[in-house]
Amino acid sequence: MSRPLNFRQIEAFRAVMLTGTTTGAARMLHTTQPSVSRLIGQIQSATGIALFDMQHGRLRPTAEANELFDTIQRHFLGLEGIEARVEAMRRSGSGMLRIACTPSLGLGVVPAAISEFSLAYPDVQVNIQTLGSHYLRDGLQHGLFDLVLSTAAFGATSFDEERIHQSDAVCVVRPGHALASKKRIHVRDLQGMLLLSLNANDELAVSLDELMSRHQVAPSGKIETTYSSTICSMTTRTDGVGVVNEYVADVFAEKLAILPFFPRIPVDMYLAYPPQRAPSRLAKVFADMVRSQL
Repeated sequence: MSRPLNFRQIEAFRAVMLTGTTTGAARMLHTTQPSVSRLIGQIQSATGIALFDMQHGRLRPTAEANELFDTIQRHFLGLEGIEARVEAMRRSGSGMLRIACTPSLGLGVVPAAISEFSLAYPDVQVNIQTLGSHYLRDGLQHGLFDLVLSTAAFGATSFDEERIHQSDAVCVVRPGHALASKKRIHVRDLQGMLLLSLNANDELAVSLDELMSRHQVAPSGKIETTYSSTICSMTTRTDGVGVVNEYVADVFAEKLAILPFFPRIPVDMYLAYPPQRAPSRLAKVFADMVRSQL
């Protein structure tokens, strides 16, 4: 080959092979028939290979033309695949969204946002992980998630972190419990009660213990667990009293009495993106859907 082929020449050759004529190729490429003929002539001159002959006024591809066409088609199919992927990303962003959240938000906030998101982007694969805050932080640091939601701040300056909502802890008891008829629960009302509590290192549990100590409140007993959802579930079957975030309490609203708790214990919701890359369009869309649920 004395000269390399350029893309316009290859495109013209492919169009002739697909349509069977230079006129059809010209229509396909939105150009003129003489321009296509000139490009075909340039290919044959550059390669030194006869690609077409004439039969009854029509171009007939040679064996060499068919072999060249097979090679070109494989490359064009790859290009078309790239173009299709670019178009899909233009419409909706990356084809997968990886979300991680604390278990209480996985029950109380995320499902509604996922439902809305899936209707808007049915072709996007969504992966959701519910994990403790330590695992969320590690996963975010290593780029395992596109977006993380947590009720605990990550406290790392490298994270793109934002507090998107603040609520208050609430008290949950079973209907018929001695406290269920109250309009609100004060920490002093926990005196002599069976307390269903989060583990001692949880931020909400730490705040509750400080309040009980300040007001000299002593529950009759304490059952500790890892998840707020477990507290809510146990509350439906025992005389225990739980103090949890309102996000998970709302999930059990039909089974529990949910009462304001004082002095108030703030519960924040944080949204964070991985530090290694800018948030994807899909991650931003999902974040907006979460905000609309709050």
